[in-house]
Amino acid sequence: MALGASALAVVVVVGPVAAQGHQEYDVDTSAKNEVRFTSSAQVLTFDGVTNRIDGYVLLSGRRLRAGSDSAGTRLHLEVDLGSLDTGVGMRNRHMRDDYLEVKKYPYAVYTGVIERVEATDSGAYRVTAAGTMEIHGVKKRMEVPCEVTEAGPGYRAHCLFHVRLPDFRIEIPKLMFLKLSDDIALDVAFTAAPAG
Repeated sequence: MALGASALAVVVVVGPVAAQGHQEYDVDTSAKNEVRFTSSAQVLTFDGVTNRIDGYVLLSGRRLRAGSDSAGTRLHLEVDLGSLDTGVGMRNRHMRDDYLEVKKYPYAVYTGVIERVEATDSGAYRVTAAGTMEIHGVKKRMEVPCEVTEAGPGYRAHCLFHVRLPDFRIEIPKLMFLKLSDDIALDVAFTAAPAG
């Protein structure tokens, strides 16, 4: 599951037409984006990484603001799970084919709405999104906290959260019991630029 959540989708996502007073931002696929999952089990800790994330943010208003002005902002993100790389070829194949079943479930998808935006002392924003994470064909309600900073005309988001593999019906074979944790840490960083 964490693997699924960590893997970003390279599917081209066409965002909704921005409504009046709204601004659409698309994930800048040419930027240094990264989705990283970390599995920390008793015997082994390892990471899986991909830069294949795509999606959009439909901002309520022209710019992100603290308070209620940006509440209701919609977002949709996809990660291509087939592109996850753990650094070991055989482990990649087992993860993709046996656990994540990427041929059947190629993407991890998060669709949500921003509920809270708070300004920080550093000039960044602490943002909380509430929505649905879909991995391995299973949807689960999930809050995702992010730190968002301005990046030129767009924004840079950095999100840290956890997913539990059993919640997404990702079964860990007995042989992998001590090698893969049920709880996976996800570290997602991406840049969103104004659409068009």
